[in-house]
Amino acid sequence: MESLTLLYAITAALFGLVFGSFFNVVGIRVVKKESIAYPPSRCVHCDHELKPLDLIPVLSYLGLRGACRYCRAKISPIYPIGEFVTSAAFAVTTWQIGPSFDLIVGLIFVSILMICSIADIMYRIIPDVVVFSGMIAALLLRIWIHPLPFWNYFAAFFIGGGLLYLIALASILVLKKEGMGGGDIKLFAFIGLIAGIKLTLFTLFAASLLGTIYGLVQMLVKSSREDQGIPFGPFIAAGAFFSYFWGEPLITWYLSLLHYN
Repeated sequence: MESLTLLYAITAALFGLVFGSFFNVVGIRVVKKESIAYPPSRCVHCDHELKPLDLIPVLSYLGLRGACRYCRAKISPIYPIGEFVTSAAFAVTTWQIGPSFDLIVGLIFVSILMICSIADIMYRIIPDVVVFSGMIAALLLRIWIHPLPFWNYFAAFFIGGGLLYLIALASILVLKKEGMGGGDIKLFAFIGLIAGIKLTLFTLFAASLLGTIYGLVQMLVKSSREDQGIPFGPFIAAGAFFSYFWGEPLITWYLSLLHYN
């Protein structure tokens, strides 16, 4: 059974490369209010239409040494990184869940997180159409597939979004600046529908920890530069992914330590 699950995971990784390339397109074009189907992909520098050979996930970037085949302008590394991370996330999701209906939930979860992360990195925006589509899909799936009571996911929807809204409000009142975007709030509400109350709260902890570590490193490396802010979406996505698969055992382990002491 384990060897069969490994085969599924490898297959998912290959599909993840293709979907990762598609998620790059969605994350960029949706923000720019462009069609995700037309026109075909083009170089952002010379506007030359890209051929199928230029669009092979990860391999095209490596083969072209990170430059456009036609104008030799540098290609953003976000494209191969997005493809590789999606591939890895699909593989891990399939390996952890296995062939079951729960896998549908997991792959949709990963897909929405990836698209939102790409958009937030590129444009500092988490597109409403992506998050709302994810919410609708999550709600319908959780009516059908719900390891926890349905009310738990429904409550987590409001708790996840509500907590971030309070943090954003406190930032405005205390720091006199926006500390949390509306897209982050909606993304957390979506996570609540998928993960439930406990893992949504753990996601907030994990995302905050990752964001803080990254922020401290940025301050040390670029201390002389003006603070330009950090998009929180990718840290929310990373925290949510980690929490979804490993949050429960970590919470159990921590509570056992408290009980032991």
